[in-house]
Amino acid sequence: MKKLLFIFLIFSQIYIVAQETNVSKRGTTVAQFMNVAQGARATGMGGAFVAVADDATSIFWNPAGIARLEGNHFVFDHTNWIADLKYNYIATSFNTGDLGTFGVSLIMSDYGEMEVTTVEKPEGTGEKFGVKDMALSVAWAYNLTKEFSIGFNPKIIYQGIWNMSSYSLAVDLGVLYNTPFEGFTLGMAITNFGQKAKLSGADAVILYDQDETTTGDNGRIPAELYSQAWDLPLGFKLGMSYSNEFDGMHGIILDVDAAHPNDDYEYLNVGTEYSFRKMVFFRAGYKSLFQIDSEESFTLGMGFQYNVDDFSNIRFDYSYLNFGRFKDVQKISVGVNF
Repeated sequence: MKKLLFIFLIFSQIYIVAQETNVSKRGTTVAQFMNVAQGARATGMGGAFVAVADDATSIFWNPAGIARLEGNHFVFDHTNWIADLKYNYIATSFNTGDLGTFGVSLIMSDYGEMEVTTVEKPEGTGEKFGVKDMALSVAWAYNLTKEFSIGFNPKIIYQGIWNMSSYSLAVDLGVLYNTPFEGFTLGMAITNFGQKAKLSGADAVILYDQDETTTGDNGRIPAELYSQAWDLPLGFKLGMSYSNEFDGMHGIILDVDAAHPNDDYEYLNVGTEYSFRKMVFFRAGYKSLFQIDSEESFTLGMGFQYNVDDFSNIRFDYSYLNFGRFKDVQKISVGVNF
């Protein structure tokens, strides 16, 4: 009864957090590519991964998770996002023993080139411009005890469009705690906590006429257009997971995450993973549950792991996300543990 009461209280708190306010601030932050979920495994579980965090993509979800990884881990993830956008994610972690675990991750975008158009030439000037997003991070995590782990993930975030660009510094903070109840783990992560981002560059430089009614002054004074600084997509997630193995052949993971973003309504992510002999995996989940006007919904995924030896394996994962009236999102990940 105590275990059931504990589970009920945790789920109640997660639900209350998700329903706490009814205020949306959509469109008020930059670097939205930082909200694109990384890792086909986590995405297949509905993005409910904060309290699971047991592979290299933990750097993105909850950096405390890499402290519990043995050996070295590497993952490459490719995302076919909506509107034909594409994202690539690379993450690796190295367990150094007493010094903790270090990790490096890189998010890159591929928007392709676009035609430059003006009012005078709406069909195009013959020039092309590009848009780039990138985030590079270096993480560190440590097991303070057998039950409690912490992690930090400082990062630099870059965005560029034509001749304008912005750089900003941020950090992710995460913790994992194994509860006294067998199989239950609590996780918490704060992501993208940092300075505001502001575009600057050659496209903001103009020639200014201080007084257009006068012909005797200098009408070509070099000036720069003012660009406002915008917040990063700060997020807070609280999650609880349950994992268990049966007969050494079957395994199951359940996870529920409550999310409180600074630029949207609160919501829940729920997901599950079933494994057979730790070789074949099937996943399902629901993303952005209870979020008002959300297009995201159910997710599906599967994976296969080939064990090279007792310490090394290769993993392939695929996930599908239903995105409502938008194009469905598909992800493919390849991971190596050694």
